[in-house]
Amino acid sequence: MRGRARPPAAPLPQRAGVDAVRVRLPADPGGAWPTLGDHLLDRFAGAVGAGRVRAMLADGCFVGADGVPAGAGEPYTAGRYLWFHRDFAPEVRVPFPVGVVHRDERLVIADKPHFLSTTPRGRHVTQTLVARLRDELGLPELQPAHRLDRLTAGLVLCVVRAGDRGAYQTLFRDRLVRKEYEAVAAYDPGLTLPRTVRSRIVKERGVIAAREEPGTANSESRVGLLEHRDGLGRYRLLPATGRTHQLRVHMNSLGLPLVNDPVYPVVEPDPGPGDFGRPLQLLARVLEFTDPVTGEPHRFESGLRLAAWPGVD
Repeated sequence: MRGRARPPAAPLPQRAGVDAVRVRLPADPGGAWPTLGDHLLDRFAGAVGAGRVRAMLADGCFVGADGVPAGAGEPYTAGRYLWFHRDFAPEVRVPFPVGVVHRDERLVIADKPHFLSTTPRGRHVTQTLVARLRDELGLPELQPAHRLDRLTAGLVLCVVRAGDRGAYQTLFRDRLVRKEYEAVAAYDPGLTLPRTVRSRIVKERGVIAAREEPGTANSESRVGLLEHRDGLGRYRLLPATGRTHQLRVHMNSLGLPLVNDPVYPVVEPDPGPGDFGRPLQLLARVLEFTDPVTGEPHRFESGLRLAAWPGVD
């Protein structure tokens, strides 16, 4: 049995590092859409308004696989592909540069600043690591092989060519990447470190904070103290698994919530875009792995520093 044919390549270039939206026209239920315009109005008017859909059709914003604008009065054709660029909502620019620790023909190891999402999602689209690097480096196929939380700074492994992504994603899936984090939190002289923390972490969709609950552990972190002064500790965190918010949850469970953590132990009100004054003191400092393509061992280290540690400007 033959698989479904792959869609044609996008005829529109990226805009601000973001791909055009691809839509495939479904089967027409009982002739509900005599024309292409009828379908697009039915499909998108609820999201952007009928007036905006008509304006996009008039301006030639919807194009076919040949790059030719599609007209509102064209007959409806099930299975046809169209592309268009979404309207970007205004975003406050994250006022920190994206560092590049390493770049070759396959990889870009990025040094992501605090407050920058890894990939476009929700209200963060152009102000994301992927969009900015594609735009700044001229690499339209660039994709991350893993994800780093928006509030966490540090190293992200990105692939230059989309076809290489699977090999590097497999490294993370199979836990073949050694990840080392650094954090700043309160110092507790009564707490014996280093220690390994294991627990069952559950994160529900739509709920900001993850929680620990009884049951078989699905997360593991090694917590060590590097140094302490002025009531603060600088910690090395080695996650063996990659649950959402895992390191933040485990540090909080030890009574050591990270400096400037807006979720643990208490979810704070969202300050809104443009508030960059209290970065979470968590940094993905080291990535270490054997390259699945060349067999070469790699070790990369972030050039960023956590501002809350005494003596750091």
